[in-house]
Amino acid sequence: MWYQEDLIEEVRARNDIVDLVSQYVKLKRAGSSYVGLCPFHNEKSPSFNVSPAKQMYYCFGCGAGGNVFNFVMQYENYTFLEAVQYLAERSGVTLPEPEDSPEARRASEKKQVLLEINKLAAGYFYYQLKRENGRNALEYLTGRGLTDETIRRFGLGYSDKYSDDLYRYLKSKNYSDEILKDSGLFVVDDRRGLSDKFWNRVIFPIMDVNSRVIGFGGRVMGDGKPKYLNSPETMIFDKSRNLYGLHAARTSRKKNLILCEGYMDVITMHQAGFTNAVASLGTAFTSGHASLVRRYTEEALLLYDSDEAGVKAALRAIPILSEAGIASRVVHLEPYKDPDEFIKACGPEAFEERLEQAEDSFLFRIHVAEREFPMETPQGQNRFFDRCASYLIGLSDELERSLYIEAIVREYGRYGITSDGLKKRVGVLAMKGTPAENRTEARNTAREISKTKKMDASDMSQKLLLTWLVNYPDIFPEVKKYVQPEDFTTPLYREAAEMLYEQEKAGEINPARLLNHFQDSEEQKKVTALFHADIHLQTEEEQSRAFADTIIKIRTESLAKKNREQDPADMQQMQDLIQEQKELEALVKNRQNLKVRFTPGQTMQQEGW
Repeated sequence: MWYQEDLIEEVRARNDIVDLVSQYVKLKRAGSSYVGLCPFHNEKSPSFNVSPAKQMYYCFGCGAGGNVFNFVMQYENYTFLEAVQYLAERSGVTLPEPEDSPEARRASEKKQVLLEINKLAAGYFYYQLKRENGRNALEYLTGRGLTDETIRRFGLGYSDKYSDDLYRYLKSKNYSDEILKDSGLFVVDDRRGLSDKFWNRVIFPIMDVNSRVIGFGGRVMGDGKPKYLNSPETMIFDKSRNLYGLHAARTSRKKNLILCEGYMDVITMHQAGFTNAVASLGTAFTSGHASLVRRYTEEALLLYDSDEAGVKAALRAIPILSEAGIASRVVHLEPYKDPDEFIKACGPEAFEERLEQAEDSFLFRIHVAEREFPMETPQGQNRFFDRCASYLIGLSDELERSLYIEAIVREYGRYGITSDGLKKRVGVLAMKGTPAENRTEARNTAREISKTKKMDASDMSQKLLLTWLVNYPDIFPEVKKYVQPEDFTTPLYREAAEMLYEQEKAGEINPARLLNHFQDSEEQKKVTALFHADIHLQTEEEQSRAFADTIIKIRTESLAKKNREQDPADMQQMQDLIQEQKELEALVKNRQNLKVRFTPGQTMQQEGW
């Protein structure tokens, strides 16, 4: 962590969670909390909860949650350090120069060097394009209709035919082989050393949102393989959190972003005036990409190639966008394969019309599904409407679902389907759970299933106890008689337990402060879930029974883990385990003595108990 913990906590405490979230989400008071529509996924009924008392937020729909740092990180796509700096400036806290650990300082310096290397490489590739050796590459680009201005704006270049060309250039700048290995620009061979990863290729520099070169894509000149080659992920290049062209598209002031398939699609569209085009970087569209898109727009137009691969890419992207709360439509380019072909054949005005006529993404999924079934047969029709029902189940808003049911019936009523019939089919599938079309056959053996259930039960017990300790700190003295942090076998929960026990010892249980220590998004979500969701245990008997079950489960799994890891030659350890086994047996025998009382009238909170 780059700043002292107390300073980070001061920044957090000076930024009220309700005040901060209200800048992004319309909140309404509901009892002691506030509710609103979740900004991280698409919903019609509010499931997003903000607690002034806990200084935390949590969405009961998608599971997003955390404190003010987590909210800014998730909404603005900031790193933890960037979130601290933003919130410090917002609340008037003056931050000193970051107190770097030697490791953090080395990492920061290395990142800067890698950015320098990429910038130099981009300049070198651009220079090579203008030389005689780069004539074929320049002719390829101009033959694709690109102007000198477009080539300059996107920094397009050329890597020469020699496999050590860039290496010799960067070595002349006194960079070590060690740092060059980590740049992603070279192939490492034990015998031959370093050689250029990109050679005899048109080069497409990849820039982050701040226009810094973080990687490269290269298209081979001639018939070499692979046709397209991309930088590997490095310290500065994460494919799942960057989009090609976003550095330019984010300032386009258009109402949406256009998601394309490749570099040339983006460049061609920008040159034609469609400056809101972006593309994923040689990978399928991910939730990380969707979070990035959400930062700049609430609607995306999917403009993938019209072939089978393009259709599949669109089908994959639609639910990911929906989960992130981004509306989407699908642009049809038939009879042309991609935007480049269309614009050259029909011009920008006709292309603009196609964008305006983009198809609703839900109906696109329905129309694609229709092709999978023999609609001339009753069986094919039946399976198709099952598929429609499975898609409709995914719509949480009842009005939206009804509107799509009516749209499906209008188009496919000739097959005898009615609104009531389709609604009934949706209801039947919902009662069954996962639709048959989407079920995957279980491959686990009975032993594997049993092991999985045991692990789930162990995790659940640990989560439950942590939740109680946060919401009912008065039970700490009783809990500490039987369970210590080292008894939590799940690493994440053990870490949370250690912090809670330290906070209790210091006289303050502060879950929002505890979250400062978790910077990984998945860890944040799991820890935040400990403090939310409801279970009602009304009677003292129910409370004590649940408490006893939980303590015994945790102690049982803790002892089992110690037995698995014990050293057979360590006699003292073996004696300690025998003693612990006797204590556990006594606990089980006298479980009626494991009693605890929670504050009357409150709700015990736990997820999925």
